[in-house]
Amino acid sequence: MDLTRRALLRGGLAVAVWSGGPSRAGTLAAGPDGFLVLEAAPSRLALTPPPADPAETLSYAGMTPGPLLRLRKGEELKLRLVNKLAWPTSLCFPGLRAANAVAGYGGLTAPRLVPGARADIRIAPPDAGFNLYLPHSGATDAEQQGHGLFGPIVVDEPEAPDVDRDVAIILSDWSLDERGQIRDNFANPVVARGSGRKDGLVFANGAAAPLALAAGPGARVRLRLGNAATARLTNLGVEGVKTLIVAVDGQPSEPFEPLRNQFPMGPGARFELIFDMPRGANGSVRFVLRGESGGADQPLVTVAAAGEPVAARAAAARLPPNPLLPTEIALETGRRTDIVVTGGGSSPFAVNGATFTDWGPKPVVALARGAVSVFAVANRTAVVQAMRLGGHVGRILHSMDDGWEPYWRDTILVQPGRTISIAFVADNPGRWPIESAIPEHRAAGVGGWFQVG
Repeated sequence: MDLTRRALLRGGLAVAVWSGGPSRAGTLAAGPDGFLVLEAAPSRLALTPPPADPAETLSYAGMTPGPLLRLRKGEELKLRLVNKLAWPTSLCFPGLRAANAVAGYGGLTAPRLVPGARADIRIAPPDAGFNLYLPHSGATDAEQQGHGLFGPIVVDEPEAPDVDRDVAIILSDWSLDERGQIRDNFANPVVARGSGRKDGLVFANGAAAPLALAAGPGARVRLRLGNAATARLTNLGVEGVKTLIVAVDGQPSEPFEPLRNQFPMGPGARFELIFDMPRGANGSVRFVLRGESGGADQPLVTVAAAGEPVAARAAAARLPPNPLLPTEIALETGRRTDIVVTGGGSSPFAVNGATFTDWGPKPVVALARGAVSVFAVANRTAVVQAMRLGGHVGRILHSMDDGWEPYWRDTILVQPGRTISIAFVADNPGRWPIESAIPEHRAAGVGGWFQVG
């Protein structure tokens, strides 16, 4: 999706249909009351060429990924979610730091939406940034997301950086049987208690990777990457150019070059990069998924230098810092909470000894509004855990707690046997999850909640 091409609706809100790909029939219409109707419903998508039939999938507004929702910071987004699925669902905005009542964690922040029902959602994101919207309603989350329920949302900065192309790309993957249909192993405990579904057919937006793009020689490109695969943890390599990461998990960061020109991208993660295209006539840039265990790399996106050259810019681009986030966190005043993940294999997962099945009556911890908190997440399982902090973003602390990484995260990757600490200010009141961003792991027990205020 090239974000410079969009249809404007009332109030400056933009709803864009993804360019390319086989699922392009959907529309998102605003009613007389200004609500955009977003139907979650069964659909079909050609995941493999004929003679295979189109696969039975799920979609938002007939599209996979769902329509790109775009608004300016300070605007209100009005959505009417209609559930035409066979299960309860919700519309969750992890990473937006939205108000608790509209965050979409079904059963925790609001009731789950039962089949046939509809709900009106009015959300005014406090921050500019790039995020995903996803279902979050319980044990069937992996099945809903793994069948195509995911989409992007962009909240524009008051003053956008000077770039020639602004492109959003959603990574997804699909596990198919011999008929080209989605494999029904979502409830398999071996998968859920292991590393989750890491499937071979990779899509970039609405079609099989790689996605081919073009930009003028020397053009400045802003590339927004979101991982909507349920469990794929990948190292994303950059070839042909030096790039700067300027935002992580929806929040601007101090610009930095990825180490060895690659970076790990877990489920639910969002990264924004800015780079200048090569000036050679045949220059190109590639973003590739690095092969695991000696396997071959897989191209995700290619950008070819084509067309008229663009004049060089004097300075590297960066995003303005978020004024709502603190420049310093007073760690000496913070309260540490241990979050220990155990189990897996033949046993369900557990957080601090409790296996998550639904939101219980007791929080992991209760925090005063405005308090500094440190969650020390220990992974005592045999697989990587992707832990998500609801309603907040935090700084990953260095191993000696003597500093932090130059970016904000709402999801952290914790390797087996490791402990990662994340510091944040508990400034968003309500009941918030501390849980796995991998829906298979949530269904297998990785979840809990904390109270703010």
